[in-house]
Amino acid sequence: MKTANERRWLIVVGTIIVQMGLGSIYTWSLFNQPLVELFHWKLNSVAFTFSITSLALALSTLFAGKLQDKLGIRRLIGIAGIILGAGLILSSQITSMWMLYALAGVVVGAADGTAYITSLSNLIKWFPERKGLISGISVGAYGTGSLLFKYINGSLIQTVGVTQAFLYWGMIVLVLVVGGSFLIREAKVDQQQPVLEGSSQKDYTVKEMLKTKEAYLLFVIFFTACMSGLFLIGIVKDIGVEMVGLDIATASNAVALVAIFNTSGRIILGALSDKMGRLQVVSGALLVTAAAVTVLSFVQLNYGLFFACVAAIAFCFGGNITIFPAIVADFFGLKNQSKNYGIIYQGFGIGAISASFIASALGGFIPTFKLIAILSIVSVLIGIMIKSPNQGLPKAQDNRKRGEMGLLTSDTKAS
Repeated sequence: MKTANERRWLIVVGTIIVQMGLGSIYTWSLFNQPLVELFHWKLNSVAFTFSITSLALALSTLFAGKLQDKLGIRRLIGIAGIILGAGLILSSQITSMWMLYALAGVVVGAADGTAYITSLSNLIKWFPERKGLISGISVGAYGTGSLLFKYINGSLIQTVGVTQAFLYWGMIVLVLVVGGSFLIREAKVDQQQPVLEGSSQKDYTVKEMLKTKEAYLLFVIFFTACMSGLFLIGIVKDIGVEMVGLDIATASNAVALVAIFNTSGRIILGALSDKMGRLQVVSGALLVTAAAVTVLSFVQLNYGLFFACVAAIAFCFGGNITIFPAIVADFFGLKNQSKNYGIIYQGFGIGAISASFIASALGGFIPTFKLIAILSIVSVLIGIMIKSPNQGLPKAQDNRKRGEMGLLTSDTKAS
């Protein structure tokens, strides 16, 4: 018989495998130009596929929690893995733009988002005493998957062609997500579960959460963090070429830099948030982001300064999106974590879409950077002032001691 602690770490391994497969969708930019050359479609039209994927991913998180209640965590992730793999495999047979949007956009995005938020939220429930670190490990694995699959998918496109690359990509992801799901067990929050320092004693439903002002304030912070990071990720190479005067090859190095610092920020700031306080870390990261975009806006850039600013923004973005699942759990309880975080997570989808529209409306990079700086400062002020609902209620001393053990009841039945 495995001890509870051994079982918890097996679930970490399973979640890491799942998240690495899910993170592979962030290699989409590799497919843009090959699809343009094969089908003679417009580049902007092909690139729009990933916007659809991101939107479908965000929207799917609204319903993932309810599906988990009906199917159980392991079965839901397994089904999502099959659908994700099938969407990519069927994308190898596309002949029109609408098929690309439907399969690689809607189907892949919805399946990815469903597995992402449920596996992440479930793992946090298993480690209530280490929410930041565990969130960092899970979301870090997602980022590592995107980095790993840049080489896998890049090699596939070169060796077998872009359409067959979809086929093999889908098969690999299906094996990873479905295989990882077999190691995952569902965590159930004990009704006697101790309350950790700084956490809400109440498990809020979605309706109850939406009646609190804290939910909307957290959404503003999360939207700001996502918009700043996603905007940079989308145009980092163009910034290097247009604002710094770098050649395309040198500016392209910034793409790899973003991936590295994005992933490291997830792990480092996630772990740090367990020790220093989550909102303090988020506020600090947003302050650094504000400073970096201010430099990009007003300072004459050179090679070193450009890469330093890019690295700082990517690092802070990765950390912020890692810490937020834990913040939502601290504020509104663990029981309904998937559903509650699904609401706040819409800031990711809205941030992804609004960044490009804002940049277009304001007329370029620099005005957008200035707006991001202002929003970041506003979010810093919110982060300093906001408090968890019911945080001031008295807690039993033995609860804090027991909370350090992080014990949860587990669903030992196979889903």
